[in-house]
Amino acid sequence: MMSKDIELITYELGRKLEKEIDAARGIYILTSFVMKSGVDVLKPALERAVQAGKEIKICAGDYLYVTQPEALASLMELGEGVELRLWHSRGRSFHPKAYLFEQQLDEGTFIVGSSNMSASALTSGVEWNLSVNSSKAPETFAEAMEKFRHIFHAEQTVPLNPETLALYRKAYEKFQQKNPAFATSMSEAEERQRMLPGTDADVEQLAESKASYETAGGPLTPRPAQQEALDALETTVAEEYNKAMVVMATGLGKTYLSAFFAQGYKRVLFIAHREEILKQSEATFNHVLPERSSGLYYNTVRDYDRDMVFASIFTLSGEQHLHRFDPDAFDLIVIDEFHHAAAPTYQRVLSYFQPEFLLGLTATPDRLDGQDVYAICDGNVAYHLHFLEAIRRGWLAPFHYKGVYDIIDYSQITWLGSKYDDEELLSAQMQADVAEHMYQAWLEHKQSRTLVFCSRRRQSEFLAAYFREQGINAVALDGATDKSQRALAVAQLEAGDIEVIFNVDLFTEGTDIPMLDTIMFARPTESLSVFTQQLGRGLRIADDKDYCVIIDFIGNYRQVDAKMALLDERPETERQKAGSSAVPTVPEPAAIHLDLQTVDLLQELKKKKQPRKQKIYAGYTRLKQELGRRPTYLEMHLYGDEPAKAIRQEFKSYTGFLHWAEELTGVEAEVYQTSQAWLIEVEKTAMTKSYKMVLMKVMLERTDTRWYDPITPVDAAKPFHDFFMEKAYRRNIDFSDKTTKKLHTYEEKGVARLIAEMPMTKWAGSAGDLIEFDGETFKINVQPETETTAELLKQWTEEIVTYRLHSYFERKGEK
Repeated sequence: MMSKDIELITYELGRKLEKEIDAARGIYILTSFVMKSGVDVLKPALERAVQAGKEIKICAGDYLYVTQPEALASLMELGEGVELRLWHSRGRSFHPKAYLFEQQLDEGTFIVGSSNMSASALTSGVEWNLSVNSSKAPETFAEAMEKFRHIFHAEQTVPLNPETLALYRKAYEKFQQKNPAFATSMSEAEERQRMLPGTDADVEQLAESKASYETAGGPLTPRPAQQEALDALETTVAEEYNKAMVVMATGLGKTYLSAFFAQGYKRVLFIAHREEILKQSEATFNHVLPERSSGLYYNTVRDYDRDMVFASIFTLSGEQHLHRFDPDAFDLIVIDEFHHAAAPTYQRVLSYFQPEFLLGLTATPDRLDGQDVYAICDGNVAYHLHFLEAIRRGWLAPFHYKGVYDIIDYSQITWLGSKYDDEELLSAQMQADVAEHMYQAWLEHKQSRTLVFCSRRRQSEFLAAYFREQGINAVALDGATDKSQRALAVAQLEAGDIEVIFNVDLFTEGTDIPMLDTIMFARPTESLSVFTQQLGRGLRIADDKDYCVIIDFIGNYRQVDAKMALLDERPETERQKAGSSAVPTVPEPAAIHLDLQTVDLLQELKKKKQPRKQKIYAGYTRLKQELGRRPTYLEMHLYGDEPAKAIRQEFKSYTGFLHWAEELTGVEAEVYQTSQAWLIEVEKTAMTKSYKMVLMKVMLERTDTRWYDPITPVDAAKPFHDFFMEKAYRRNIDFSDKTTKKLHTYEEKGVARLIAEMPMTKWAGSAGDLIEFDGETFKINVQPETETTAELLKQWTEEIVTYRLHSYFERKGEK
């Protein structure tokens, strides 16, 4: 008998799920709690799905620490064929129970109801679950898939790997010890009773009201900043780079820039993470390129065959959606809000497509959480215009920054590695004296229209209520507020009927209220990216607006020094000098004023600055947790919290750092102890050109002999030459002087002579007994005693060479 298209399932859901898993090409599970007993029910079917190569994504929650570490460990045993993520509830209720199955593109079944992944919920328990075939509700099925992807890749989720599982297990055990009665009483029957309350609405953000692009009746032409960026991109393309990032302050027209750049490409894919951005960007591109066809690709809209496709990253990253396109379907791919590009969804899409050029746009490439997007574009930043420089040039409104002492003592609030404990932070923030302190600071410094950024909805509502009690017309907005109410509030703010809007990340990205003239931060800065975007909300130029007041509460919270550095136009070397002022220097006509308590606090924090070794270790630990393995040297450079050169300065080598951090195995530690001199030599040898590292790369990549065996200039010549000819930027930077230009067409004798005279002779002359060159044979005096030692030394040497080559060309290629 055929299954019903719409079916109520009140028991034995597990059997239904097993059938759907066997029939589906894509399996997507979102459940608040996962119990070991529930995993046991579904594991055989999931194992079959893994063996069949199906796409499997499972997201569980940590709410109330009911999800069992043993259950997560059991899911991890399924291997790399299953993508697992853990939702950090951060005190917010998390109650979804959804099972989605995609048989074909946009076709399948979704089941929602009361059943978490536990044995009783999937077998004998009394449950209510509704199973619906997509043929009966295609739009709802598409929306469910889109919502799943949003949640699965939200910032509140982390990939499940041995590192993150260990952290969860520790938190789980701590919670159970603190709440033994809760742990005992949390039977599966009670678990279901606790799940009855509904979840909070998804946090959304307001659509941007785009500023008009005046043309004075003439042709549409780039503005000054856009033209500078276009010129830089043309140079990048001429140098044969195939990817680049443009960093432009909010308000300078990044989308129009990308549309002008797209004039040189036939088919264009524009990727963003919000529907509003897609629609606005499509309108912008149509303004610049009216002769091209365009369409959207998100939810149930599938305009995949247009000249310009504007796609939701969450829809596009689905395997069946992705494979609807050929890898070379697009000549240009544009990623909006590029600071999101390090997320797994973007990585999946970017690794699939092979465009002629990849362009990333962002106002905020810096990420305090270490998701450094410079890696995505191979470190090639074609154009970078900081908001301070844009203010100096008169392209953005200046700010008057008012730094007010924060009376909250953040040293008493638990730091969870990347953020403060939500409940402890809210408890400190929602105090009458804190609200009064903020109110008085606002009264002293505010202008006419204020936007306040808060940590959580409860704080936003608390402060709005406090301001109303003082007779101020204020409202609190969040993702649960009706869209029409939010639009009305913005209109009232613009009209002057409302003085203050309190919000939580609602206005962070893509929001434009030019008349906004006061920004207040009622939250500690935990991300430079978010801080920069929120600051930029007030920097749009508008009539009758001379400047924007920024009211910021400066306390003893983490990363306050990084925020001050962001506002400071002085070079880092000057800021770090002993006796230098902790007060940032800003360009005229911007201004900065810190009250005396704040100045004293910053000077004191400067003295107590965390030692660099500890910062390196903290960044390493965070990255290791994120990757689920030991990061490579290059990954530390691209994604770490501190510049990788700090590792060499503090520990002489990356392996030296790993030894200091006790991250090496016993065997590795023994090999390191006997090989320090060689590793330090590869790390520290001078590089006026890249030749030494290219020579070492050639030796490491040999397959017909051991990597450490001697090599002659003639043996090295062809791969050495190929390295520079492979990329125009390598050739232009290091292979285009009077001598090497003659060698662009390969000539063995000439290249061999260059290698002998430059890297081989130079390196042998500076490396002491570690390297020898007799004019014919280049030899490194490394003779590993065992195969294990040889492999470890090769791996560590490769990591140094890869990092140093990347860093060298990144530095030389800076524009």
